[in-house]
Amino acid sequence: MSNLAKLDVLVFGAHPDDAELFCGGTICSMTSMDYRVGIVDLTRGELGSRGSASLRTEEATEAARISGVSVRTNLGLADGNIENTFDNRLGVIRVIRRHQPEIILMNARECRHPDHGAASELVGECTFYSGLRRIESFDAGESQEAWRPKHVLEYVQAIPFEPSLVVDVSHVWEQRMASLMAFKSQFYNPDYKNNDEPDTYISNEGFLKSVEARARMQGLRIGATFGEGFRNFNGPIGTKDIVATLMPE
Repeated sequence: MSNLAKLDVLVFGAHPDDAELFCGGTICSMTSMDYRVGIVDLTRGELGSRGSASLRTEEATEAARISGVSVRTNLGLADGNIENTFDNRLGVIRVIRRHQPEIILMNARECRHPDHGAASELVGECTFYSGLRRIESFDAGESQEAWRPKHVLEYVQAIPFEPSLVVDVSHVWEQRMASLMAFKSQFYNPDYKNNDEPDTYISNEGFLKSVEARARMQGLRIGATFGEGFRNFNGPIGTKDIVATLMPE
């Protein structure tokens, strides 16, 4: 496998904008430290009430440029129907093996949007199955090696949960919000006018205030201005050096 395909972290989202909305600060923080980060959007968001699939693709490209990710790809699964089928699992396994990430970030199981829970189930299972060598997958005609990430983390969404990890994103907050606002059709933007499109849960100006409020709440818990919370999908995280883990430089 080409070294250019190797990533440190791979972020999965059910829709374009999930990554920026729920863990955009963490992404910006990692890229600022020269970690190689990729984003995989499972669907094109074609069922969204605002914008279009093609427009959201353009917005996703701009958001990725702002956040500095190395790779962004879309698996083209059906929006509103993210099924845990063999073919869909194989598609997720293929992209995990292609990039061999040490860490995966993904939608949490509980959320108001059914697609988010479905994405969590699909990706969560694939993080295990991708490590089974008897499951064959091919990329550009070449057989892929089995690969299992060391850590899988779920990001906090609309329904809060007790995080096991909170990332300080205060130093990249403006960049994080700029990447989110690249999705001009989806979030509050006075310059985006289309009288045929309805206001939605996330296009309301108050929604952006809730994004900031949630980040401030998480940040407060760790003594930071802004934070983003995660839960380890596979249980406790092990360490040999409690000081280095709890007191990083």
